[in-house]
Amino acid sequence: MAGHSKWANIKIRKGAQDAKRGKIFTKLIREITTAARMGGSDLSSNARLRGAVLTARTQNMPKDTIERAIKRGAGGLDGANYEEARYEGYGPGGVAVIVETLTDNYNRTVADVRHAFTKYGGNMGTSGCVAYLFDNKGELSFENCSEDALMEAALEAGAEDVTSDGTTFEVITAPDRFQAVQEALAQAGFTPIRAELTMRPQNSITLDEKQAISMLKLIDMLEDNDDVQKVYANFDIPDEILERLE
Repeated sequence: MAGHSKWANIKIRKGAQDAKRGKIFTKLIREITTAARMGGSDLSSNARLRGAVLTARTQNMPKDTIERAIKRGAGGLDGANYEEARYEGYGPGGVAVIVETLTDNYNRTVADVRHAFTKYGGNMGTSGCVAYLFDNKGELSFENCSEDALMEAALEAGAEDVTSDGTTFEVITAPDRFQAVQEALAQAGFTPIRAELTMRPQNSITLDEKQAISMLKLIDMLEDNDDVQKVYANFDIPDEILERLE
């Protein structure tokens, strides 16, 4: 869990500094549109849409862009119809990798994902080959708050755990408690910088420096693809290696 938490928080900081704002917006618009199409445009009853909108706001997406994406998903505007597809495989060092995509062209997407795996020493597997190594969870990340106060409020609201890497706090919930915990923390004055339903690895594989470099390049290549929405992987990078790579 520690490795996953650390990597998730690295991605948050990396995302905040990422100059590819247009690419981030493209992914978020697809997610908002798909969430609205699948669950409706009401944020109060659509947890997936609410999480997507929250993420878009933390990335400073204009309000009218968010509203257009919701309207398009709910059927009010024309546009491409994206479908979900999940791919699984193994990265360097035997790391389990899950790639979630939203695509309008399955053939293009699967070819791109397979190419990324192959280029960096991994290989795609069959559906379900690594999914059993992950648990579905809700995650809310916070910064600049009291750890004791956050933990008390989170556990009182029914969260499973609160973890920290020293700068970012992560509240873990069961999927069916995600909305209730998020609302309770908001009422207690805690505003997350990230809130989403995710997949957390049950165990992590510790990588050496060569494997870590290849694994990070694999993830970067996958995340640079417009069709890829999320990448989950069960690896850990020792602090001394991570410091050199950062």
